[in-house]
Amino acid sequence: MIISLIEKKKHGQELTWDEIHRMIDAYVQKQIPDYQMSAFLMAVWFQGMTMEETFALTDAMIHSGKVLDLHDLEGVSCDKHSTGGVGDKTSLVLVPLVAACGGVVAKMSGRGLGHTGGTIDKLESIPGFQTTMEPECFKQIVKQVHAAIIGQSSDFVVADQLLYALRDVTGTIDSIPLIASSIMSKKIAAGSDVILLDVKYGEGAFMKTKEEAVKLAECMCQIGKRFNRKMQSVISNMNEPLGLAIGNALEVKEAIETLHGKGPKDFQTLCQEEAAILLHMADLVSSKEEGIEKTRVALENDQAFFKFLEMVTAQGGDASFVLDPSRLPKAAYVTDLYSKKTGTISTLHALSLGLLAMELGAGRKKKGEAIDPSVGIVLTHKQGEYVDEDTCLAHIHSNHILDDKWIQKFYESIEIK
Repeated sequence: MIISLIEKKKHGQELTWDEIHRMIDAYVQKQIPDYQMSAFLMAVWFQGMTMEETFALTDAMIHSGKVLDLHDLEGVSCDKHSTGGVGDKTSLVLVPLVAACGGVVAKMSGRGLGHTGGTIDKLESIPGFQTTMEPECFKQIVKQVHAAIIGQSSDFVVADQLLYALRDVTGTIDSIPLIASSIMSKKIAAGSDVILLDVKYGEGAFMKTKEEAVKLAECMCQIGKRFNRKMQSVISNMNEPLGLAIGNALEVKEAIETLHGKGPKDFQTLCQEEAAILLHMADLVSSKEEGIEKTRVALENDQAFFKFLEMVTAQGGDASFVLDPSRLPKAAYVTDLYSKKTGTISTLHALSLGLLAMELGAGRKKKGEAIDPSVGIVLTHKQGEYVDEDTCLAHIHSNHILDDKWIQKFYESIEIK
């Protein structure tokens, strides 16, 4: 069977719904070897897929493992997905913020591969925080708190886990039908009615151009609508890091500051705008503007912070680390690096800074590698800001003394004119 499907796709022919389902089922059952599935994925990379094929692939992956049913929850369940980027800790603020404003957010997140950790890695900087639990326990926390974030279990969307690992080592990651079906199979299987997609573009993101990001967002929204989900997308720039902190515990600290209404302006604005969109999609406000005002109040009066505290406690985390973020994991060294010239910061190269954080131990080069929650980079200025010679540009948190090569690469990642 698989040879004929490889041949069809190699020549740009359309596969049927049944062919795709039988192929994915056979692969999950280990009846198709990796080398043949790799050939199929490469054929898709070259020839693409029609929307009907993409729907079929998404459906086959959804039903390759457990599916969550959230319809017995009170209210409209919301979810948000970001395609990720450097310093992207949005979910840590967005989930409790939406819940504090009357929403219900049941979020399944992933671990990071590359620049820095994913949402799950960041939350695990808080001692005791449980990201693995049975579906009923997850639903119980959502019923109680109206907010929960857990990791993907091994029996959830099994086909995607197998295919993603294969795509990662065969150069077939960057295919829009494969990306879209991978993301949406997880979002749909997670059970929420309303889904907001934050598709990022730029050097620190997966999609390098705005045009690519729009194309991916449109494809994912079509998939969601086909599966009766209420969909919306935002396209956001990732040519500079989001916020100031890059690194797991450091990003948790920045998220907590933001939940007190004191976060970096670019990050806090994005969180409020995305929360407002979700509240509007869930019919909890009559307009995005009303939603933004509601989120402003929830940040100013600490409602969002206390909702985060409630969620952390419900998931086994030690609340004292949220109440006093200075207790979160600390690196052995904090090195301040200063500007060598006077001028305006024209570029903060997100990708370069993300890779530098990964070199410190904040990210993983291979799946399964350990992450050091304590290390990372905290910038002091953003693009467009003026700095004098000898102005501190960043605080570097590391567990070893920085070498000259790392420091040189840091200065090359910041352009001052």
